[in-house]
Amino acid sequence: MSPRTNENATPDAEKATPDESTVGATPDEDTVRAVPDEDTVRAVPDEDTVRAVPDEDTAPVGTGEDTAGVAETADERVAAVRRLSQSQRRWRAAQLGFCAAALAVAMTAGAVVLGALRDGTTTPAVAAVSNGVSPQLLASGDLDASILSLQNHLRTQPKDFGGWATLGLAYVEQARTKGDPSRYPQAQEALNRSLRLRPDYDPALAGRAALAAARHDFADALKYADLALKQNPYSERALSSRIDALVELGRYDEASKAADLADSRRPGVPVFTRYAYVHELRGDVKTARRVLQQALATATSRGDISYVTTALGQLAWSQGEYKSALTYYARALAADDSYLPALEGRARTQAALGDRAAAIEGMEQVVQRYPLPQPLVELGELYEDRGGAGDAQKARDQYTLVNAWISLAHAYGVNADLDTALAAADHGDHKAALQAARAEWARRHTVHTADALGWALHVSGHDAEALPYALRATDTGYRNASFLYHLGVIEQATGHTDKARTALKAALDLNPGFSPLGARKARTALAAAQ
Repeated sequence: MSPRTNENATPDAEKATPDESTVGATPDEDTVRAVPDEDTVRAVPDEDTVRAVPDEDTAPVGTGEDTAGVAETADERVAAVRRLSQSQRRWRAAQLGFCAAALAVAMTAGAVVLGALRDGTTTPAVAAVSNGVSPQLLASGDLDASILSLQNHLRTQPKDFGGWATLGLAYVEQARTKGDPSRYPQAQEALNRSLRLRPDYDPALAGRAALAAARHDFADALKYADLALKQNPYSERALSSRIDALVELGRYDEASKAADLADSRRPGVPVFTRYAYVHELRGDVKTARRVLQQALATATSRGDISYVTTALGQLAWSQGEYKSALTYYARALAADDSYLPALEGRARTQAALGDRAAAIEGMEQVVQRYPLPQPLVELGELYEDRGGAGDAQKARDQYTLVNAWISLAHAYGVNADLDTALAAADHGDHKAALQAARAEWARRHTVHTADALGWALHVSGHDAEALPYALRATDTGYRNASFLYHLGVIEQATGHTDKARTALKAALDLNPGFSPLGARKARTALAAAQ
């Protein structure tokens, strides 16, 4: 999942009924389209549509033509971002700027509500394992093939509410693992169809929670998780999604209790990873590591092994334990040599160890397949840090691609304000960064949003206002070198030299390679504070 976020009241756990909010338009002839290509199974209007026969119970609200247009437009937009990423070495700033602008304009027509892929942008070390899909699907090792099989089944069994729920969950997982947001409309349609057939079906309600979280609508994620748990108190997906939503809403005490409850009801990899993250947020790295190791001991599928070892690698990296991190990433890649989070983590660790060439090569491979904000920003910073001929332009190209992706997310109705704030504060428009950070803080009060708002205020020249947010970002005990660096710089700017020295030293002692550019700036700031 992506970083975590914050607060807000738990909605009443009322029964889900098929209305505009819980059961959206369900096209009769063009519900799900699948044509495999080299990256993923893409949605296009063709004769292989999953056709659900309408009747009194499942009469569609939308039209096939409407869905066909949305699917085709979604494909064009996602493909456009991928083409931008793949051509990054050849294009210059003017060309990239034109394409990004054209992409943003194109996305304004016929946009559909999609979910962002938070994994990567601000996702913490032990972000939730992907649980949106049934264990059988994940264990198959070929999600695309499993989806095609489900689609074929639903052509002949259109009233299989369980099949529709599983297909919707599979789409959410496919979007996450492929970096392909075009899957979210199909996920919503499939989950809506399941709930239309059986309004209280807990796997579909849990799927709605997972989809809402992917869209960064964590209030809705909590709502649907609670609805699912009302039907089935032992639903692993719903228990896990509830922890995620509370964390992402900044309700950490409630998240801790939810993790304890989930552990008592459904102990296993999905719950263990979330339980570990809740402890990491409180600075209890020892417990987080122990729980993750326990999760690894119970992991059997390649997907679970690669996920948990990558989480252990990220946790090790965040504590400056680089050799240990590389060992975990190697184990993750032994289970799945194409697992992108492990490839990204390995490149990040290589950069921290000073192997810049390997880090750049690895991160280039990641962004070619997974052009999301965090790896794009990291690659741009690696180019800046190298400082060779043409590297400044290559870095700008990456930051332009970040802007293109954020525009895509916004046009699909995704809340990408945290991504905007983090990227724009260091590599873009400071006014846009502050506006996005304020908007995100208005929705949720997490350590991540506090850090983003504090830093956006600092780069915008509002240091006195920034300091309370920077302090709040670190007051749970969360051991994050970037947060400490931001705090130190802000304290230095507000005249708290001794405190600045302490924070900057703590950042570099904890994780001296936390960022190619940030670590260098932290060392410079620390020297100035001596």
